Amino acid sequence: MENPPGTDKKPWPILRAFAGASLGAIGPDLAAGLTLAAIAIPEQMATARLGGFAPEVGLMVFVAASVGFAVFGASRVLSAGADSTITPIFAGSLAVLAAAGSARYADLAAVLALMIGLTVTAAGLLRLGWIADLLSRPVTTGFLAGIALLILLSQLPALLGLPETHGDVYRRLAALAREARRVQPIAAALGLGVFAVTLAAERIDARIPGALVGLVGATLATIAFGLDHRGVAVLGAIRGGLPELHLPSPDFETFRPLVGLAAVVSLVVMVQTAATTRAFSGEDGDPDVDRDYVGVGLAGVLAGLFGGFPVNASPPRTGAVAETGGRSQWAGLTAAGAVLLLAALGTGLMARTPVAALAGVLVFVSVRIFHLRDFVRIFARARSEFALALLTATLVFALPVETGAAIAIFLSLAHGVFTITRSQLVPFERVPGTTVWWPADAQAPGERLPEVRVMGFQAPLCFLNAFTLRRGLAQALRADEGVRLFVFEASSVAEIDFTAADILIEMIGKARAAGTDFAVARLESVRAQAAFDRFGLTARLGKDHIFRSVDEAVGALAKGPAGRLR
Repeated sequence: MENPPGTDKKPWPILRAFAGASLGAIGPDLAAGLTLAAIAIPEQMATARLGGFAPEVGLMVFVAASVGFAVFGASRVLSAGADSTITPIFAGSLAVLAAAGSARYADLAAVLALMIGLTVTAAGLLRLGWIADLLSRPVTTGFLAGIALLILLSQLPALLGLPETHGDVYRRLAALAREARRVQPIAAALGLGVFAVTLAAERIDARIPGALVGLVGATLATIAFGLDHRGVAVLGAIRGGLPELHLPSPDFETFRPLVGLAAVVSLVVMVQTAATTRAFSGEDGDPDVDRDYVGVGLAGVLAGLFGGFPVNASPPRTGAVAETGGRSQWAGLTAAGAVLLLAALGTGLMARTPVAALAGVLVFVSVRIFHLRDFVRIFARARSEFALALLTATLVFALPVETGAAIAIFLSLAHGVFTITRSQLVPFERVPGTTVWWPADAQAPGERLPEVRVMGFQAPLCFLNAFTLRRGLAQALRADEGVRLFVFEASSVAEIDFTAADILIEMIGKARAAGTDFAVARLESVRAQAAFDRFGLTARLGKDHIFRSVDEAVGALAKGPAGRLR
C-alpha cells in the first residue's frame, strides 16, 4: 500500500515532491496544473517585460524553474518562476551594465541566475534556513511596498500609452510629468480593464485566471477593432520554438559587479521561499525549508543554463495550486507542459496582445504586494516599527533598488540588535501565598525578603547586552548593601556567549567580595547549561549554587533574618 502524501520521511535525493503520489490519482494535479498555467502565462510574460526581456523568455524561465523545482524540491505545491519581487532589483542594476534587450544584458542575467541559484542551493545544503528569519515583518512589509511602487512607476508609461521611460526614479517621474498630456485613452482603457478584470476575479475566486481572461479579451478587442492601427502598441512578432541550452562563458570582469547584487537577491529569494514553504505546508505539516532552497536554487541554475534570468518562489501561484487541489509536483509539470506547448506553437496568437494589457497585469501585482493592511496593523501596535517600515519603503523606492534592498536588510538586523540591547535586569517578587517568583508589578505587589534580591534578565546573554547586564548587576548590588543573597533568575536566558560568561564570572567575584552570596535559579535552557560548564561558570559558582527554582535557592542559602518575609 502506498503511503499517503506527507508520510514518507525518506530523504529522497530527487523527486521527493512526488513521494506517495500515483498516476492513478493524477486528476486533481492535472486540473491544478492547467489553472496554474492560465495564471502563469500572462504573469510570466509581464514579468519578463518588467525585467527588459522578450515575453517568450518569461515563459521559458517558468518551464525551466518548474521542472527544476519538481525534480529537486520538497514542497508538493510550491511554484517557482519569474517573480515581480526580485525582477526590479536585478533589472535596474543590469541596465547600468548593459542596454536592456541586448545580448550582453541577456548574458549578464543568465550569469546572475546561475550565481543566485548556486548561492541558494548552497544555503539549502548547508541547512541555512534560519537566514530567512533575519528580515523582520515591518522591514519585509516596507520592502514589498517599495518594490510595488517601483513596479507601478515602471508600468505607468505602457499602461497609459506613453513612451517608455529610462533612468533612475527621478528621471522616470520627470518624464511622466512631461508626457502626461499625451495619454492614449484607448491604451489606458485596455490596461485598466485588464487590471479590473484580474482584481475582480481574485475577489470572486482566486482560482479564476482573471489575468488570462483580461489579456485574451484585450487581444480580441485589438484584433476586432484594429486598435494596433490606431496607435495602441502591441507585442508584435514573438519568437517561438523550444528552449535551447545556452552556456554563458563569463570572465572575472563579468562576475565582479554582480557579486553584491547576487547576495542581496539571494537573501530575498530565501526569505520568500521560506515564507511560501511554511504558508503552504498543507498535509506535510513539517515544511523542509532547506530542501526547498535546493529546489528553488537549482531551478534558478536551470533557468540560467537556458539563457533566462533569476527565479523565485511565488506565494500567489503556490496558493492557486493548493486551492485547486494540487497534491504533488505533477501540477507544476502539467503547467510547464502547457506553457511549453504555447511557447512552441502558439506565439503567433500573442503578436497583437496590447502592451498596456500586460502593464495592467503588473499593476495588479504591485497592488497585491503592497500590503496596506499590514501597514495599518503595524501603525496601530508599534509606531516605531511603522516608522521602520515606512523608511524601508522610501529607501527601496528612492535609491538604486539594490542599495535600498541592502539597507533594508541592514535595518532589519539593526532592529533585531537594538531589541536585544534594550533588555534590562528585572526585579522579581514572590506571589503571595505561593512559591512562585514573578517579575515585580506595581499593580499586584508581591513579597520580598529583606536581605535577598532576586532579579532576572529576559533575553539571551551575549556581547550585545553583556555590558548592560554588568551595569545592572553593579547598580543592584550597590543599591542595597545589606543584601546577603543575590539570586539570578535565568529562565529566559536561552544562550550565553563568551563575553557574557566572562562578565558573569566577574560580577560573581565582586558580589562575594562584598559579602553577598550569588546563586542562579531556573537555568532551564540546555544550551545555557552547556555554556555554564564550557565557560567555567558552574565551577565558579559551585553546583550547590545552581537551583531549579528561586524558592529552593532562598530556602537553601538565606540565613537568619533573611528567611523572614518583609
